[in-house]
Amino acid sequence: MTAARSGPAFSLHDIPFSTYGSWFSVSPVLAERVRAEDPHLVSHQNGMHAVLRLTPLDTTTGDRAGTRVEAAPALLSWTGEQGRVALAYAAPDTVRLRGDGLGLRITAAAGALTPFTGTYFYRDPVDGSYVFTSYETGRRYRITVLSGSVAEVSGSQTLGSGERGVTVSADPGGVWEAAIEELDSARLPHTPSGTFDAVVATAEHAFGAFVDAVAPWRSSATPAAELAAYVLWSATVRPASLVTRPAVLMSKHWMDKVWSWDHCFNALALAPGAPALARDQFSLPFDHQDETGALPDSVTHSEVLYNFVKPPIHGWTLSHLRRRLPEPLSRVELADIYRRLTRWTDFWLTARRAPGAALPHYQHGNDSGWDNATTFDPERVVVAADLAAFLILQLRELARLATELDRPDEARHWSRTAEATQAAMLDELWTGERFVARGVDTAATWASSSLLDLMPMALGEHLPEHIGKTLAARIETHLTPYGLATELPTSPHYLSDGYWRGPIWAPATVLIEDGLRRAGHDRLADEISARFRALCETHGFAENFDAVTGTGLRDRAYTWTAAAYLLLAEAHARRDGR
Repeated sequence: MTAARSGPAFSLHDIPFSTYGSWFSVSPVLAERVRAEDPHLVSHQNGMHAVLRLTPLDTTTGDRAGTRVEAAPALLSWTGEQGRVALAYAAPDTVRLRGDGLGLRITAAAGALTPFTGTYFYRDPVDGSYVFTSYETGRRYRITVLSGSVAEVSGSQTLGSGERGVTVSADPGGVWEAAIEELDSARLPHTPSGTFDAVVATAEHAFGAFVDAVAPWRSSATPAAELAAYVLWSATVRPASLVTRPAVLMSKHWMDKVWSWDHCFNALALAPGAPALARDQFSLPFDHQDETGALPDSVTHSEVLYNFVKPPIHGWTLSHLRRRLPEPLSRVELADIYRRLTRWTDFWLTARRAPGAALPHYQHGNDSGWDNATTFDPERVVVAADLAAFLILQLRELARLATELDRPDEARHWSRTAEATQAAMLDELWTGERFVARGVDTAATWASSSLLDLMPMALGEHLPEHIGKTLAARIETHLTPYGLATELPTSPHYLSDGYWRGPIWAPATVLIEDGLRRAGHDRLADEISARFRALCETHGFAENFDAVTGTGLRDRAYTWTAAAYLLLAEAHARRDGR
């Protein structure tokens, strides 16, 4: 059988098994709060859909075999007393399977077939393969037995309810092999590209090359770097349907989209080692920019949503991205980015500024990315200081771009707008002790105990020194043993699993750590970085974390969390090196 796995091991209940470019994964996680006993082939085309159940069998009894499931970047295996089944990706749309001593039952996850839902199953008379056709994904899943035999077939051509599937096995002492392909329509009969061991070796090499590129600085002091790289690598899909470029989804669990601020952190983490992929991450939402200049809220395989937006952190991102890319952007690339970033900025200056207003507003907490933060409890249509701060940074980056593109008048315009916006932010929202939010309709102002109120720290060196010191002191009150709580733990509104009302999140951590460091508050920035890195090393790369216990919450394989770890770990390693 296959040699011992290499690379970091992980729990399939936390991180799905997949490969770079694939639109499907193998996981027992079938939806939010839905976990199966057996791993399933789960597709992310047309949404998240469990398609096939993979059940190891005792070949002597035909019963489900007791096994332990082990996963590493290139190999997934079921190991029991009677033998082993192993699975590896031969291509983004194809997995190879090999069994020794155990059989495998491959069945449709859906229990019923209707004219609109479920999975149709039949034997293809052309090549003898077995095909599942999924209404939900609009794709076919072909099983080709390469060696061994088909021990049982059930539900072929069956309509209505009933089990549909095929069991692959081998004679005692023998080994069986099979392939599962995700097909758009039809394809020539499957031809193996090499031995199973060669497939595993190729996958190991592909992941090894990726992690060496994106985390060459890793060491025993950054023990989660390889797994963080795997989370990013395995969540990357090839271009398809509305996804116009290779894209790092937020997860190959149920958060299987690209949101228009999450992508920024992935781009930054990838920039030094995978610059083309990083540029694609930054650009993808801009491919769907609407006529007003707004970016979509999210993009996925078959859906682009515009009902909300996300905050304009793209100027901040571009400033860092350009420093992290190994080669400078060409003049053509700069001009294209400048055009797109201008339109995105103009959206906030026109469509999101009330008549006579100097500052833009959010229409809902979702626009900020902090969906249910307590900042939005009194009202939802709100002028908030974090939005003003991000816009100021974006305006300053536009001024730099205009200067490089020899457009001095435009550069002066952006610089003046940045200065006017910052002056208005300080005049209208700074009380002398803290930033407040203001209702657009009521003009009422209020403060909250949300970390969102402290996000103007992202301005860093552009903040007046006394304001920076005040914000830093308030930020420190949010620091738990694991990192920055998004709501003060002493607040009556604090909830341990309250989404943005308490848990620790990666983007807030990275933005605040960066702003503190640029403003000269290195001690606090170092502490925030150290605690977040330790959190990921202990509790993984969850969507967010309980601020008091550190427990990972919600989606447990979130790419911007992995990206944040890589950014902070790399920066720490380089500081240590100096």
